[in-house]
Amino acid sequence: MALSNKQKKFIEKNWKKYSAEKFVKEFNLDKSEVEEYITKLKEAHKPAPKIFYVILIIIPILFFVLLELGLRLFNYGYNLDQWVEVTHTSLALNPEIGKRYFYTTQTIPESIQDIFDKDKSPNSFRVFVLGGSSAAGYPYMPLGSFSRYIRQRLEHNYPQTKVEVINIGLTAVNSYTIRDFIPGVIEQNPDLVVIYAGHNEYYGALGVGSMESLGKSRSFINLVLYLNKYKITQLVRDFISWFSTQIASDSESTTGTLMSRMAMDQEIVYNSEVYELGIEQFDGNISESLEMLSKANVNVIMGTLVSNLRDQTPFISKAAEDLPSANEVYSKAKISLNDGLIEEADSLFRYAKDLDLLRFRAPEKINKTILSFADRYNIPVVNLESIFSKNDPVGIIGNNLMTDHLHPTLDGYMLIGKSFYNVMIEERYLPDGLPSISNLDKQDSITIADYRFSKLDSVIADYKIKQLKNDWPFINRQRKLSNEKLLMPKTYIDSLAYQYLTDKKAWLDIQREAASYYLKTNQINLFINQTKVLTHQYPVLYELNNYAANNLLQRGFIDEAFYFINRRYHLSPDAFSSKWLGIILLSKENYNDAINYLEESLRYNVNDEQVLYNLAGAYSQLKEYNNALEKVKQALLIKPDYEAAISLKSQLEKVAK
Repeated sequence: MALSNKQKKFIEKNWKKYSAEKFVKEFNLDKSEVEEYITKLKEAHKPAPKIFYVILIIIPILFFVLLELGLRLFNYGYNLDQWVEVTHTSLALNPEIGKRYFYTTQTIPESIQDIFDKDKSPNSFRVFVLGGSSAAGYPYMPLGSFSRYIRQRLEHNYPQTKVEVINIGLTAVNSYTIRDFIPGVIEQNPDLVVIYAGHNEYYGALGVGSMESLGKSRSFINLVLYLNKYKITQLVRDFISWFSTQIASDSESTTGTLMSRMAMDQEIVYNSEVYELGIEQFDGNISESLEMLSKANVNVIMGTLVSNLRDQTPFISKAAEDLPSANEVYSKAKISLNDGLIEEADSLFRYAKDLDLLRFRAPEKINKTILSFADRYNIPVVNLESIFSKNDPVGIIGNNLMTDHLHPTLDGYMLIGKSFYNVMIEERYLPDGLPSISNLDKQDSITIADYRFSKLDSVIADYKIKQLKNDWPFINRQRKLSNEKLLMPKTYIDSLAYQYLTDKKAWLDIQREAASYYLKTNQINLFINQTKVLTHQYPVLYELNNYAANNLLQRGFIDEAFYFINRRYHLSPDAFSSKWLGIILLSKENYNDAINYLEESLRYNVNDEQVLYNLAGAYSQLKEYNNALEKVKQALLIKPDYEAAISLKSQLEKVAK
């Protein structure tokens, strides 16, 4: 008799628990029917082959692999690689790298565009500098950063070494960016890494109080940064960004300084949960960065942070719980200062800064954390805050070394550079060999005297600070002045600075225009300095050296032209540089070296009658008359009416007879 539906359901429920005999014995069922039905149940519940599960796993993986390959094939999104080629032999930080950290901000910051060799040469000394806007040298970018002091002092002291000081500081970034950069920095075999960072932990990109936030989980944020190398991550980010714009308020401001747009959580109470999260974020990210550098045996120097204590009033002041207001403590500090109680005033100014609810200046706890790294990771830490205080006439950091709330003046940046360099000497983090200048004070004075900076750069910096202080949080947004009323350019150089900041003209273009202006107005010394600024910033633009040398030679400034010709030759020898090195050395009666350079120039261009004529002159001075006669004849074959060559040929023929 066939099994009923009720019996089948009972067997389905219990077949794994009972044997067929038990169903037959206890429930008086037909044994063959029961066995047949249990067999069917076993077949139905038979596990799928292992390959089935493998395929289930492979399919989504294959989907994402093919999607990633497709996105790369069609060049979707941006190139977020850390380094990009500048020439076939040199690299620089990717100008688009800021897109890793800024999701909604339209104008992303760029580095100061330092370049370095793709393949590190044996005699190279390579330093990387990391941090935020203060590390980059704001508002004196690209030439005013402390990294330029270090670079120029190294170049003066170790002329035979290929000095590479690569500043990859970015405005409005924090320890997340530093941690993200470190693996790529290690790949480039640095001899030293210098870190100056901590002011942006709250409002810098991905910080706990930033408009550019991915939450407060440090592990999650660092995972997202790791995944940024995949195009799929960009696709997801772009979708989220698009979706956000659909629901965002039209009234949301996209104008103003980057500083004024980055603060989301504008009031962070001293010792609150968010305050502590900022400290933990900094400690965790920098600790992991130092661990990576330690494992790679890379030398590291860190510096404590400086900020304007004496002359910067708190941005947002409110009494909170059992804490006094920042303004109240700041006023007490001013009174103590007027009474000559410097130590007490200094302590109160620091407390007022910590009570400031708007955390653009790093709290004291960040500096304590930086100082703790010295023992925790056995690295030198420069107490820059103490050094700045000692160099202030009052003894408390104020406007004499600070342009605003936390960015140093140009003198301040050079002081930071000098302080880091002193530690490099103490720790022997320097190129091999003895420095060409043994006296340390002389090293410093020569570096400062030869600092690559121009009047145009000074005006740009002045305008930048005016723009910064013409926006929140320095003033109420309703009181903002237009650029026309705020900047009011008066000279041609002022107008170039104005165009750079308001019309977004390229820095290279306005610097070239300034050089051209100085040349036209016969201000030769300013032309030379301006062109040195350009060649220092863009060493791979070889024609800049040729441009300067040509114009100086035409005006008879031979020694001044020699600087640019020599620089051009050592960057990349060519017919022009070797020719003019030879001609100038010939005029200085250095005949053997002159011949070497002129013969080299001839290998680049065999049809340069001027080179052949000068070679004839050099050989004749060494009394090699046959060689001289051969060269002058070649010159005349190229230019038969070359009067100077005709005259020299006549003289040589007489001597030869």
